[in-house]
Amino acid sequence: MTEHESPVEATDDVDAVTREVLTASRLLVAVSARSLAEVEERVTLPQFRMLVVLTRGATKLVTLADHLQVAPSTAMRMVDRLIAAGLAVRQVNPRNRRETLLQLTEEGRRTVEHVTARRRSEIAGIVELLTPAQRLALVEALAAFNHAGAEPPAPAPDLVRGHPPGWSMDLPAAHDV
Repeated sequence: MTEHESPVEATDDVDAVTREVLTASRLLVAVSARSLAEVEERVTLPQFRMLVVLTRGATKLVTLADHLQVAPSTAMRMVDRLIAAGLAVRQVNPRNRRETLLQLTEEGRRTVEHVTARRRSEIAGIVELLTPAQRLALVEALAAFNHAGAEPPAPAPDLVRGHPPGWSMDLPAAHDV
């Protein structure tokens, strides 16, 4: 927002809003990177994305690759690294023994929970610096933004499972595969 613009004029300016959203996205990427820093020797950001998707349940490689928008061969290499790190396993699909399903290990689940808790904590620290009126405005603005982008709400902190944030497509649960 420039000095001569009122807040109402600035919010009606698509470029001004886009600039603020881009700035906020940089902040959120930095928060995400810091939350992952503790485990980054074992897990890259793309591998972490895969772990988050796997929190939904066991799935086939092709479904996982499609969901992450990567080639199946790329997804396979990522899975191999996660298996080597003890964060994921392959198992035979009990409904179709010719298929293999990918699933998180308990260590993989703990890794996702730990990184997500760190991210949530850092974001909460930033939100606490806002006034109650700013928090309300932020909630309303982000809810509208998320709705416009077709992004479902992030799970409550006490929910371990749920829709992984950042992916709006439904991933079939293990019993659907």
